[in-house]
Amino acid sequence: MSPIVILAAFFGTVAFAILYDIPTRYCFVCGISGMIGWIIYAILLPILGNMPAIFIATIGISLISRFFAVWQKCPEIVFLVSGIFPIVPGAGIYWTAYYLVAGNMSLAADSGSSAFKTCLAMVLGIAIVHELPQKFFSFKRNLK
Repeated sequence: MSPIVILAAFFGTVAFAILYDIPTRYCFVCGISGMIGWIIYAILLPILGNMPAIFIATIGISLISRFFAVWQKCPEIVFLVSGIFPIVPGAGIYWTAYYLVAGNMSLAADSGSSAFKTCLAMVLGIAIVHELPQKFFSFKRNLK
């Protein structure tokens, strides 16, 4: 995995955060969450395949987003939505629509089912992390 790909994930996530008008003080942290998610995905892809790599990367992004939300004192969705951007199956959704318009239903079904399974893996990863209690993510310090 080259540093250029990692930087592309970082800057792509920051650009997505800027596009969706995330406050600029959070853009760097959003880029970190997207970069870490992409690193997890890229490492696990050749070992586990696409769906498990997406699932585990989404769990990582969700965990990091919850920690960043507590640290930055802002909603978790700020870091989750922008951080998940690099692993969203955009090409699969595009090709599904293309094959539907072109009239090639078998290829549309193949790419559509793959994109659907990827989205389902992402939803399950997010849901699992959201079931964890908030106390796991808070940084309460004992001032005594």
